[in-house]
Order: sequence, then structure tokens, then C-alpha cells
Amino acid sequence: MNNKNFWKQKRVLITGHTGFKGSWLSLWLKEFGSEVCGLSLEPLTQPNLFTKLNLHKILDKHCIVDINNLSKVEDTFNSFQPEIIFHLAAQPLVKKSYLEPVYTWKTNVMGTINILESLKKIKGKCAIVIVTTDKVYQNNEWQYGYRENDPLGGYDPYSSSKAAAEIAISSWRSSFFTKANSPNFNHAIASARAGNVIGGGDWSENRILPDAIKALANGAVIKVRNPASKRPWQHVLEPLSGYISLAEKLFSSEGLNNKYNSAYNFGPNQESNRSVKDLVECVLSYWPGQWEDISTINQEHEAKNLNLQIDKAFQDLNWKPKWTFEEAIKKTIYWHQSFSENPLLAKDLCISDLNDYLSD
Repeated sequence: MNNKNFWKQKRVLITGHTGFKGSWLSLWLKEFGSEVCGLSLEPLTQPNLFTKLNLHKILDKHCIVDINNLSKVEDTFNSFQPEIIFHLAAQPLVKKSYLEPVYTWKTNVMGTINILESLKKIKGKCAIVIVTTDKVYQNNEWQYGYRENDPLGGYDPYSSSKAAAEIAISSWRSSFFTKANSPNFNHAIASARAGNVIGGGDWSENRILPDAIKALANGAVIKVRNPASKRPWQHVLEPLSGYISLAEKLFSSEGLNNKYNSAYNFGPNQESNRSVKDLVECVLSYWPGQWEDISTINQEHEAKNLNLQIDKAFQDLNWKPKWTFEEAIKKTIYWHQSFSENPLLAKDLCISDLNDYLSD
């Protein structure tokens, strides 16, 4: 699905490169021979994958910049002049969005607009993939998967901020980047909707799998909220492969005829739309322990059903998920068990997973 030769010596800028997905993507593109510039805040967790991979030594440029600071973002874009951009920087946590709704909206909406405004500083051809979430859809608790043209919405501040970002993306694309007389006519913009990723090196707070692994490592009981809620679980390499495929097509297509200037879902096969309980019990089959339901009546709202229709990505990009629900969990548990035995293996473990994924 991914063309390694395409990426050799391409100038790629990744926002959010110090995060979980950003670290995996940075490593992947360096393995493909790209010149990579990262733009992000400092890593938010200890430990974190960015540090464990020594990415600050591997990347061609490592910029600690807040996407809410427009002038600094513009300066970085102007100096690096990327050919391809992946915008991953965000406030990505639902629970935190209830505690810090204004910051969440500022970062996820205005931060995205700052990226789009800075795109105007790129003189040559440029393609940008802006990552939002599977939670941008107006959730009606349907069993079937949401399609890219379904209505946007969002109950919680995180989901609604990402839906608002999608509207901003569409507006900026139409207003500034698709008119034949525009100086930015040769820039292509797509959004990517994925979520509920798992994989080695995720130590984020209030995410079920990192919380479960932390509990198991400490011999504690896994505390679970909403065990019946279903989510489209996938290994982190799955959506990243989709983002890479989308960027290749975006960059290689032209102007008004660029049909890839749109939104794409990247989710797992239907069999991986499983409950939180299924996830935890699968984890325990590889790492024995116990779990308990700590759901309460007064806890924050959370959707019970969420899954994506991925036909468009298959038809346009020839992209489809490779690993099953069980394989993704097994890979994640093995990564963390191996890491706990020898933390110096982080990069080797990631490269091993990447090679396995690319060879499947």
C-alpha cells in the first residue's frame, strides 16, 4: 500500500511528533528515507515513546512550538518549506476536554486554522493530511459504520472541537486553496478520521489499554468504565499506513482534479468493532490478571456504539487494515512486556512491528 521510493528525500513536517502516533510516524518516515521536521510541545507523559526512541537525535529538525502560536508556526513552515505535512498535534483526550474545554477548542480548532494559515507560506507544491477523529460524526448509536458524508456533530468538547476543525478545513480549502487564480492552488488538503488506536509505547492517561497495562505491570486490578461500549480498535500502524497512502495520492494529483481533496475514514474491519470488555478480556488472555467495572451513574457522557465505513479508502487508496483485533492486542502486549524487561529495546521493538506490518 505504501511506496517507499516515493518518500525518499521528501521534506515532511509532522506536527505532534512527540506524541504516540507522531513518534511512530516519525520513525516510519525516517526508515523510508524522508527528511523529517517535527513541530510539537514537549512530550506530555513519562515515560514517552519519543524519548525512548531517541527521536530528537534521529529527526532532521526538532522544533518545540505550540500550534496556538501562529507566528512561530509560520516561521517553521517558512524555513523548512515542507512538501508534505501531517497535522497530528491536538488535545486528544475526551476526559481532559471536560476539564479544559476552552483549551481543547483553542488547540483543536484555532490550532488547525493556524496550520492552514501557515500553509500559505509554502512556496512549492505541498500536500497536507490533517488528522481529526472517528468521533466527528453526529453519533446516533447506530450499529452500521459512519460514512464520510454523514452529518458531523459531537457531544463532548473534544468530539465537537474536532467536528468544528473539519468544517474549518473544508472552508479554508474552498476559500483559499482550490481556486485556479489562487497563489496556493498547488496545495492539496485532506482530513483523516481514525481513533481508538493501540500499540506499543502508549502511556497516555485515561486510555483503556495503557491503563490496563499499567495495572497489570503493578499487579493491580484493571478498572474499567463502560465495559459494554463498542469501539473500532486498531493497531497504530493501520491508520498511519492510511495517512501515508493518502499523502502519496494527494501529492501526486493535480489542482481542481485532485479528487483526494476530501475526508477519509481509516478504521478496522467490522470484526474489530468490539466492546471494552472484549478488549480487556483479550488482554488478560496474554497477560493474566483481573478487572472490575467502576462505571457510575454520574460519569461523563460516552457513546455506546461507534464504528466507521472504510469503503472510500479502499476504493480510492487501495488501503485496507491488515491485522485482526487479536493480533493488534497481542503485538501491543508483547511490546510492553519486552520493554519492561529491557527499556533499551524500544526502537528495536518498533522496527520489528513495522517490518512485520509492511511484510504482511
